[in-house]
Amino acid sequence: MMSAVDDEADMCCAACGIKQLDNIKLKNCTACHLVKYCSVACQKNHRKQHKKECKKRMAELRDELLFKQPESSHFGDCPICFVPLSIDINKSALSSCCGVFICDGCSYANQMKDARSKRDPVCPFCRQPYASSNAEAERNAMKLFKAGNLTAIRQKGCEAKIVHDYGRAMELLTKAANMGDAVAHCELANMYGFGGGVEKDTKKAVYHWEEAAIRGNPEARFNLGVNAAQNSKFDRAVKHWIIAASQGYDLALEKLKEWYHMGTVRKEDLTSALRAHQAAIDSTKSPQREEAATADRSC
Repeated sequence: MMSAVDDEADMCCAACGIKQLDNIKLKNCTACHLVKYCSVACQKNHRKQHKKECKKRMAELRDELLFKQPESSHFGDCPICFVPLSIDINKSALSSCCGVFICDGCSYANQMKDARSKRDPVCPFCRQPYASSNAEAERNAMKLFKAGNLTAIRQKGCEAKIVHDYGRAMELLTKAANMGDAVAHCELANMYGFGGGVEKDTKKAVYHWEEAAIRGNPEARFNLGVNAAQNSKFDRAVKHWIIAASQGYDLALEKLKEWYHMGTVRKEDLTSALRAHQAAIDSTKSPQREEAATADRSC
């Protein structure tokens, strides 16, 4: 519980000690929120005394955000059935007409509906006709790109990376990352972390992996665990892998099993991760998706 002395100190400028009054408004340190200042000048004058405490609190706040279990993966829910999308990218498709990912179950149900009505296939989300050729799909994607569609920008960045146009890839992926895209952050991290077309920079890689992980990307979370393990930060590695496994990420679960046999992971942590992993997988299932999978296997 905060004492009266602490409460009074919290209402004073950390540099000059002036109290907050009607005509004097104190503002928090924007980095750590631990202390208050009456002016920019006071904040600058107090920086040397406050720097160590501020950096420590900033790291604590970052970890609180980083190790919070995401509510869902970065893919979110299918916009048609509202069931969480699988982290397996082969179980959903991107519509070039609207730039939306739709699960296989809804795509299949829509195809069956169009077949029964004997009409030309349309997108189940925007109801526009599907592209009749790769060229038309590319034109649709370019329209979205020029309109500033986040998914289209990221996709163009990924395509540039595949053909080794790294300058263009960096430009577009950075733009998408700045718009908050988790996949773009992860792609940038992988480029910096593994030296894909750019000079290796572990600090930048970790930053982008963290940004992606915070936004629900389990691949980035897994890579953070690997990086932590390589730096002998074993507790952090296990935390990352538990969260990634809880999102249904198989590689993270395998790492936890491996480390359990090495005696590094506790039995209760592995058991909890196994249950959470299965729950994440089950949450992406639906009758429509099962029908789509059955139809796909019969082809």
